[in-house]
Amino acid sequence: MGVSLAVIGGTGVYDPRMLSEVREEKVATPFGGVTVCIGNFHGREVAFVPRHGEKHSVPPHLINYRANIWSLRELGVERVLATAAVGSLNPDMRPGDFVLVNQFIDFTRSRKQTFYEGGEEGVFHVDMTDPYCPELRDFLFQCGNKLGFAVHREGVYVCTEGPRFETPAEIRMFRQWGGDVVGMTSVPEVVLARELGICYAAVAVVTNYAAGISPSMLTHSEVLEMMRINSERLRQILSAALEAVPAKRSCACAEVLKEAPLKAK
Repeated sequence: MGVSLAVIGGTGVYDPRMLSEVREEKVATPFGGVTVCIGNFHGREVAFVPRHGEKHSVPPHLINYRANIWSLRELGVERVLATAAVGSLNPDMRPGDFVLVNQFIDFTRSRKQTFYEGGEEGVFHVDMTDPYCPELRDFLFQCGNKLGFAVHREGVYVCTEGPRFETPAEIRMFRQWGGDVVGMTSVPEVVLARELGICYAAVAVVTNYAAGISPSMLTHSEVLEMMRINSERLRQILSAALEAVPAKRSCACAEVLKEAPLKAK
């Protein structure tokens, strides 16, 4: 059986502990090489990519998102479960809660957001009605509920450029625009997966309240500590979802490939 499932680990999630018989595979892409860990999970091969590299060595604005997603395409991956650390703009989404984001607002500036830049690749305008796979989100929600975790079925993710944290004025604007959580990595990752017809869902862990809402100054160490505290629960929900997801998908994510110049592997 091929590698049809993948996990992209964000801040605080750097190694594939849920997998056994892990091996490293260097995958060549048009955008650079990527080292992907591949292991066994209940008889399935699952790929793992640490988004920020080992020990969080790559900041969010310099991540090679295109290489990461393309490497999964090369392996035949059809579904991606991604993790993310986020700040909360919504008082109902408390530190320690999980949020299964369903929409995003993009405030990034300098990132390559598409595989289609004209020329041989052509031009393609991908539909983003459901950027995050509804089927995967449903499995994650069910798994989180069974485990007794505080899981929010929906949330609007505001993606900023980073690596700095946001100002209180920016946070006030994001709240007025309907944002629920704020982070620095979901875009363009989800967009690129969508262009290739790959199902993508993000499990966001609320690590703190955002600037101007939090009673104290924000620190990166605070984020890392909250992710450390929640790492076992995060592994539990990911493991349950990987086990629950059926071999064949029944969502509409791959429908974009009917029009896309690039097809699935």
